[in-house]
Parts: sequence; structure tokens; C-alpha cells
Amino acid sequence: MLALRRLPRFTPRLASIRGNTTLDAATHSQTDVPPTPPASSVTAHSSTAESKHAQNASGASSAQSQQSQSGSGRKAAPQTPKEWCRPIAKGVEPAYDYALKYILKDSKFLKKELEELRAAVEAEEKKPEGERDEGALQDMRERVGILEIQSEVNLPDVRWKARNGMADMTKPVQRHLVEQQWREEGALDLLMERIYQMNVVPDMLPELHPSFDLRIKYAEPPPESNYLRTRVRRKLKEVEPGIFLVPEQTRRLPEIYTTLFHTDTRLYTLLMVDLDVPNPETRSFTTCLHWMQPNIPLSAFTPAPAVPLNTHTRYIPPHPQRGTPYHRYVILVLPQASATKPIDIPIFEDETRLGFDFRAFAAQYGVDGAKGGGAHMWREVWDETVSQIYRYTLKKEEPRYGKLPRPDPYAELKRTKKYL
Repeated sequence: MLALRRLPRFTPRLASIRGNTTLDAATHSQTDVPPTPPASSVTAHSSTAESKHAQNASGASSAQSQQSQSGSGRKAAPQTPKEWCRPIAKGVEPAYDYALKYILKDSKFLKKELEELRAAVEAEEKKPEGERDEGALQDMRERVGILEIQSEVNLPDVRWKARNGMADMTKPVQRHLVEQQWREEGALDLLMERIYQMNVVPDMLPELHPSFDLRIKYAEPPPESNYLRTRVRRKLKEVEPGIFLVPEQTRRLPEIYTTLFHTDTRLYTLLMVDLDVPNPETRSFTTCLHWMQPNIPLSAFTPAPAVPLNTHTRYIPPHPQRGTPYHRYVILVLPQASATKPIDIPIFEDETRLGFDFRAFAAQYGVDGAKGGGAHMWREVWDETVSQIYRYTLKKEEPRYGKLPRPDPYAELKRTKKYL
């Protein structure tokens, strides 16, 4: 079985890719206008010296792109590609032209090998079941998957699209580049750092191994002078894992974005849990279920959840209680035990949300953070908006908490007479 080989990274970085996208726009000719090789790890049969030529050439192209209309505010999309961020033209940088020529030659060689291997697989599959060599057939299929990536992974236009949010997720090479960027360029590391720093593991679940990129957007924070005006529609802003949000931002449902890397459609369950609700009876803290939606079909081709996300256990906005420390809010999108068979989970009424035991729920319905999924978290503290949420949304009296009084070691002596 072959493994993808890596050469040194291109040093310049372009805008990071976010979101699943399908590209239909026509691309530029590789021979007329050589695109800029974006930053990512490279897989090919190239030599070290030739990869250094490509690094130098891509550095010149990155400098040109930084001087382009970066302030226009226009985002790359299939309908509006970055026409103003053109790569360098042929003949500007001889080292880049030489590297591109070698890359195209290598790609042509690998594609020819891929065609021959596909023909061998097809011929083997046509044989009767008793005459097939299943082990050899499986090895050839794995080799086909590797060559599909290796034959295009170094093409500059392929890497540029993956880097600039225009990846075609139907192509294995694009999925490989997007997943590689998510796993190796900091996004997954930041999430797991915050998850463990804030003790989401093990306070909520024993293990968490995300398998896809989950992102959320909430409204931008309101101005301090206009704090309680909730009818003003504000722009949505992507939430960095672990940061502090104000309750005014989270009064409405967040927008959920996923970037998955498997092509088959699988069912997932979404949960949102507050881990820091005070429990006066035990003088400790408990949990509260804020949101749940089971049986969400997702795949690499799903640009957003394909079903309404507020039809099961309705969304209740975060409302950290007065007098408590910051609250940790966690969103999990976890794979279900069966990827195709829906599960029947009863709706949680408002009275049954407090004390939600995620571990018991996971054991009962077969959702497991150790088997993949997506995760996100943030923090909030009390402000005046929470009083409005209690009054108009929850329609109950707002509780107040404070620090427990310190025990007085002389309390018994103070109750006795000092003089007889």
C-alpha cells in the first residue's frame, strides 16, 4: 500500500478556505497563465531542488496578490471568483515556469498510470466471483485512490481553489487538500486546545476526536450605548472557539457550517449544553440542555445542514445566572450508531432540560465523540440581557446566586455568655 509523499511546504499563505463549495466556473489554462502554487504540503515525484524553484516563484506571486484589491471586501465564491488576484503570467519568473513545466509533466505521467490501473481494476471486477483475487483487487482500488490525489495535488490551480474557498468537494484531491489544511494549519489545534483548557473533556465527555470542521456564526456584539436593542439586525460573525460572547449575541439561533470529508451521507445528532448551571441543593454545578436536533444528514457535498435544525428540542438562548462565574457552552454534532437508520429521541421539555446527563444519553442512543463528529464551544457571563431572557423567553423569575459564606470558627462561642 502506498503512502502520499511530502515535499517542503510553499512558504507564502493566501486566504484560508472556509466551507464546502462546488466550483462550476471555468479555470484558466495551465500553459498560458501559470497559476500561483498556494501554501500547503506537496505530494509528487519532484526533486528537492525543483521544489525550491517553485517556492521562490510562489513567493513572487504572493507578493503581487497582497498588493491587489484586498480592501474591496469581495469574497471568493463559484459565482464571484477572485479575478483581481491573478497569478503571475508566463515568462515573468523563469524558475516558476520551469517548476510548472516539471509539475505538469509529472501529472501527465501519473494520470497515464491511473488510467492503466483503472482498466486493470475494471477487468478484475468483470471476472466471476470465484476467480477474483479480492486482496489484489482491494490493493488496486487503494492505489487508484492514491493516484487520484497524487496526479493533481501539485497543480497550482487545484491548490489555489482549495486555498481560496472554491474547492470542488466532489474531487478526492480537493477534499484531501481541505482536510489537510484543517488538520495541519491550526484550526483543529485551536479547537482542541480550548476544549481541553476549559475542561470540556472530561467534564462533559471522556473523549473527543473531531473528524470534520464545524463552525458557527452569531450576531456581532451590539454597541454599549444601544445594548438592549434586539430588533436591530446585525451582521453575523464567525465565533472563534473558547472566546467570550455576550448574551445579546446568542439570543437567536446560530448559523451552523460544516466541512466534511466523507462522500456518503451519514446521520448526526446536534446538541448544545451549558456545563455550569448552579445547583443549590448540592452546592455545586450541573448541566442544562439548550438545543437538540437528531438525524441530520451530512456529507462532503452538503453546503449546510439540509434539514431544519429547530424542529426537535427547541433552542433556548444562553442565560448565565447572576452571581455565577462564566458558563461554558458546547455544541457537538456527533455521528449516530447507524449512519443510515434514524433514531427516535423524545423531545426534551423545558422542565427536563436541567441536569442533562450527556454520558447516559450517549450510552442510550449510541452517539460517541471518540468516533468523530464536530465540536465548538464559547463562554458567557451575566449581564442585563439575561434578565430580559428570563422575563420574556423563559417567563420565570430570575434567580440570583453568590459566594457561599465562610464558616465562622467562633460562631458557637459568640452565642454563649462571655461573663457569668
